[in-house]
Amino acid sequence: MIRIFIGKHKKYIMDLKDFISNFAAQFPDEDSSSITADTDFHELDTWSSLNSLLVVTMVFQEYGVELESQDVRDADTIEDLYNIVKNRKA
Repeated sequence: MIRIFIGKHKKYIMDLKDFISNFAAQFPDEDSSSITADTDFHELDTWSSLNSLLVVTMVFQEYGVELESQDVRDADTIEDLYNIVKNRKA
C-alpha cells in the first residue's frame, strides 16, 4: 500500500482489500475473516448507530472523504460503500 501524506489527512490510493480491513477493524467483536466485499454490513450482529459513526470517522481519517449518514444507509455492501468513497476521492 502506498501512502501519500498531504495536508492533515492520510491519502491512500484506494484499494478494496485495505478498505475492507479498515472497515472490519471497526467491528472487533466480529470475525474479520467473514467480512468481505459482499457483506451487507447492516446485517452484522454488532451493527449499530455507533458503528456507523465509527465507519464515517474511519473513512474521513483514512481517506479524507466526508460521508453523509444517507451514504451509509444507501450502501448495501462494503463494496458499495467503498465505491462511494472511491468516487468522492476522484
